[in-house]
Amino acid sequence: MSNFNAPLEIHLHGEVPMRPEVAYEQLQDALKPLWKYAGARSLADGAASAYEEEPGIEFDAKRHLLQMCWTVRGDDDFRQSLDEMCMNLNELAEQGAALEVTFYDVEFDEDDEEEEGDSRDDFTIVFVGPTPAAIMQVQRDLLVQDVVSTMERHFDGAELGGVVAEIDKLFTQRFDALVNSLELGKPPRGSGGSGGSHGGSGGRRPRHLH
Repeated sequence: MSNFNAPLEIHLHGEVPMRPEVAYEQLQDALKPLWKYAGARSLADGAASAYEEEPGIEFDAKRHLLQMCWTVRGDDDFRQSLDEMCMNLNELAEQGAALEVTFYDVEFDEDDEEEEGDSRDDFTIVFVGPTPAAIMQVQRDLLVQDVVSTMERHFDGAELGGVVAEIDKLFTQRFDALVNSLELGKPPRGSGGSGGSHGGSGGRRPRHLH
């Protein structure tokens, strides 16, 4: 449960398109792992971010869009609540979506020469979607975007068609393997993706990036 003395600030950022028939009550139940972690008794009570300048958790009923720019104080146990929320949102999502999660170590001071140990800063991306294919599509799109962005520093974009084709081939192989396994009969977990510590020599990641 979130508290003022918790060692981490955790920022959740992203948008998830909801199915048109999804009601607020369903969304409140799906997001219960989040607002309960924050110590709230309802979504309305827990939707506010720890920072006033952030909009928090909002549901645009007209656009059927869940929007999150929300910070909570906590610890590594938040990851369990995050996994539960992702599995819940899989049931309500209209299409695949990616959510950025930043863990910021509030107790670590990189300018303190006597500071021992590494920062617990971390950054990860979790995925939600109605089907494994929808989730893989988002993962594929993000990977293509990252790879093309990096390689365009050295090559013209028109030269990268073969690279994109190879990425598509890898995801096709992964999906085919999933179809041929028993995993397809299970609910998609909706978690995973890129992540890792950012407390090394490259400097600390900002509290959250938009």
